[in-house]
Amino acid sequence: MRNHTAFSTPTSSPSLFGAIVAPAAALLGSLALLTSLGACSGRHDPAGEQPAAEGQAAQPAASATTLTIKGSDTMVILAQRWAEGFMAANSGATLQVSGGGSGTGIAALINGTADIANASRPMKDRERAQVLERRGGEAHETRVALDALAVYVQAGSPIQSLTIPQLRDIFRGTVTNWNQVGGPDHEIVLYSRENNSGTYAYFKEHVLEDMDFAANVQTLPGTAAVINAISRDPFGIGYGGIAYAEGVRPIRVAAEGGEPVEPNLTNATNGTYPLSRFLYVYTAGAPSGLAQRYIEYVLSEAGQSIVEGVGYYPLPREGAAAEAAPAAEAAPAAEAAPAEAAPAEAAAEPAAAE
Repeated sequence: MRNHTAFSTPTSSPSLFGAIVAPAAALLGSLALLTSLGACSGRHDPAGEQPAAEGQAAQPAASATTLTIKGSDTMVILAQRWAEGFMAANSGATLQVSGGGSGTGIAALINGTADIANASRPMKDRERAQVLERRGGEAHETRVALDALAVYVQAGSPIQSLTIPQLRDIFRGTVTNWNQVGGPDHEIVLYSRENNSGTYAYFKEHVLEDMDFAANVQTLPGTAAVINAISRDPFGIGYGGIAYAEGVRPIRVAAEGGEPVEPNLTNATNGTYPLSRFLYVYTAGAPSGLAQRYIEYVLSEAGQSIVEGVGYYPLPREGAAAEAAPAAEAAPAAEAAPAEAAPAEAAAEPAAAE
C-alpha cells in the first residue's frame, strides 16, 4: 500500500484531478528561536545524488530545528518561497532548499541526506522499496500543487497550437521543418531537459509514449535554461513547468482527436489540458515534527497562496468546510495517482528531476 496524504473530491466531479480535496492547515505558532534561511539553489549537479549502496544504512538528516529539502528544479523557486514563509512564521526553524532534479531529491531521501524530496513526477515502485529498506519507513506522498506542463515557443512565433501526435513526431525527429505543421520553412530546433528530470520523464511518457527523443535535441540542465534558449531562438521549441514563461509563449495543446486547450488554472484543474500533473513532496514514513509542520504550512491557505504567486496552480478546495488533518495523521490511501500523472520510466536513470 502506498502511503500518501490523501485528498478527495466528490465522486461526481468530472475533473481529471477528482482525487483531491485541498487540505487547509492552520499556521503554527512561532518557535522562540533564531530565524535563518538555508542555502537555496536550483543548480543541477551533473553527478546527481546516488542511492546508498545495497545494504548500506542511510544516515538520518533531520534535527529538531533544521530541515533539508532537495529535488525538483521545477519546484525549487516554489520551495524557496515556502521555506521563507515558514521560517518567517516559525522563529528558529532553518530550512535548506536545493534543486538538482526529482531524481536527485529522491536519491537524497533514500540516502538520508534529505528530510523531504520535491518531485514533479510520482515516485517509482523501486524507489519506494529503497526508501522502506534504507530508511525503515514507507515513502509518504503529499500532493502540494498542480502544474500544466507547457510547450513553449518564442513569443513572436506564429505557431499557436499543436497536437500530441505532432509533438511526438517533432521531438522524435520525424517532423523536422516547421512548414510540416503550418509554420515557416525552417528547421525545428529542439530543447529538452536532461534525463534525470521529472519533467523529462513525464514528457517522454505522455508525449513520446516512452520512445526516444531525436538525436539532435539539445538537453539543458534546468527549465530556466530551456526557457532562456527558446526566448533567443525564433525556431525553437521546448517544454517545462507553467511558471517559467518569461520571453516565451505557451502554445495550446490538443489531445489526439481533441480541440487545442490552453494551459491555465481552469483547464489544469478540470483535466481538459492534456499535460496536467501534480507536484509532490515525499518523506520517509509519515511526516512528523518539523517536516509535518512544514507540510501543513505548504497545504495551508498561506502556502497555497505562494503556489499561485509563483505561477503554479493551488490544489482545488471544496469550499470553506475543507480542513486538513495534519500530514502525519493522514490515513494511507491505496488509490493510484490519475493515469495522466503516472510516473515516466526513463531507462537507467536514478529518478527524475524537475
